[in-house]
Amino acid sequence: MKIRAWFDSGSPWIWLTAGMVSLSMIMVFGLLMLIAVRGLGHFWPPQVVAFEYEQGPGQVVSVLGSPVRSETVPGLTLREAGYVIPENVELARRNLIKQGNRDLTGRDFIWYPEDLTGQWTTPLEAMILERREWGDFYGFLRQVKEEGLVVGEGFEVREELLRRVERANELFTTINRIERYEIGDLNRSIERIRLTERRLELDRDLEDQVREQQLTDLQEQRAELDRQYEVINTRRLDLAAQMRRDSLVAEAMDGRLVEIPLANVVHAFWPNSMSLTEKMGHYVRTIWNFLSGFPREANTEGGIFPAIFGTVLMVMLMSIVVTPLGVLAAIYLREYARQGPLVRLVRISVNNLAGVPSIVFGVFGLAFFVYFIGGNLDRWLYPESLPAPTFGTPGLLWSSLTLALLTLPVVIVSTEEGLARIPSTIRHGSLALGATKAETLWRTVIPLATPAMMTGLILAVARAAGEVAPLMLVGVVKLAPNLPVDGYFPYLHLERKFMHLGFHIYDVGFQSPNVEASRPLVYATALTLVLIIIVLNLTAITIRNYLREKYRSEGD
Repeated sequence: MKIRAWFDSGSPWIWLTAGMVSLSMIMVFGLLMLIAVRGLGHFWPPQVVAFEYEQGPGQVVSVLGSPVRSETVPGLTLREAGYVIPENVELARRNLIKQGNRDLTGRDFIWYPEDLTGQWTTPLEAMILERREWGDFYGFLRQVKEEGLVVGEGFEVREELLRRVERANELFTTINRIERYEIGDLNRSIERIRLTERRLELDRDLEDQVREQQLTDLQEQRAELDRQYEVINTRRLDLAAQMRRDSLVAEAMDGRLVEIPLANVVHAFWPNSMSLTEKMGHYVRTIWNFLSGFPREANTEGGIFPAIFGTVLMVMLMSIVVTPLGVLAAIYLREYARQGPLVRLVRISVNNLAGVPSIVFGVFGLAFFVYFIGGNLDRWLYPESLPAPTFGTPGLLWSSLTLALLTLPVVIVSTEEGLARIPSTIRHGSLALGATKAETLWRTVIPLATPAMMTGLILAVARAAGEVAPLMLVGVVKLAPNLPVDGYFPYLHLERKFMHLGFHIYDVGFQSPNVEASRPLVYATALTLVLIIIVLNLTAITIRNYLREKYRSEGD
């Protein structure tokens, strides 16, 4: 009877609910901790080890690299893979070593069985070079050269090497700025001249004499731009020659000497000889470069700033579109539409729309927004650019509108629920004081329903920021040459393609030619995406709580 009374009291269901909530919280925080540890641990300077490896009978090679992870596998698996493992070994442990030097060995991650490796050592002179091409280089510094002449030798010239690497990076930044801005300005001016010439050719109402005069003026402008390009390009080539001046000679673990231009070196460091303070400085600098840099090497190296920028900008544009549309639709359905079978059918359709797979929205956005609306805009407004599309191609605008449609049901339902929770006595009191229905709605009802509208926006942002499938059809790309925002009119270029963190995770995780190199970047990028979603949601939650307290105090 006591057990039956305990069940009838409802206590078991309270404890069951609390247990499920606790389990869910543990799983969520556990996942976040896993992503954080795997992602953030990648940026800590790795330990470099050296050991002898028995490649075959009488064949011993020297290996230098950083341990990545270890695992235990059946000995038969290793023997079938070609490793010389004794027949009596049933289980063998192997270590994955990142040894870099992809240009020398063809691959930079290799498994080494422990039974075939000698004792590990940690040479203080071991150097890691982060390169713009061919990944990292592991070896020992032997010489620093300037225009082919040796200016220093051995481990003692580290400071000289770092100074010249910094100089090469400054020249690289200057050259990139010249190519992106100065030469980019000239290219845009030349493209405007080409489009103007095309527009003159299409204008049949223009007199031939006027057309010829304008074409002549355009040709003179083009010639002046060509002269400016020659001057800028000459300066760019001079800087490139200066950047190629310095080089270093490094010795790989197999004894080969490799000369590496410093123009190809991003950073050089010696992790085994770094102090804790130096490692922490390297850690912070590497994370900052990851967040603020541009990707390279098929997105397996470099930074993710374009993807962060594109994700945040797309979510903001989506919010600007979906909020007024969803709020107005909900207000009409709840306050103005005559309640009947048609309105009920609309509500059912809105609820069902929330369950449509996101890829269907992507197909709709591609067909309606890109091909239909964008294609017609090109024919009406940009005929001189055809057949090259301007808006008739996937871009930022169409991605934002597609995700606005995707999240529209969430905003409508949330706003309707907020309007329904407002007591009718408030409406009646406002009307009794002489206010019209519109005044009652806009000055009394909507302010009280604002927290519910913000709740819908929070849910919309959370879903839109993580969507990938529809974006693959309507605007996101693997690598965007330019950001959607720059200093050129109209400053916000809605027609441009953009990068997205969700698609970046998919591309790096499943399309990368170097799986092991991209694995930690997947975790780091996923952590960045989660943190951005949390920041966006916390911002909206803060605004919602502020509005709730504001209108509650005014009501009191």
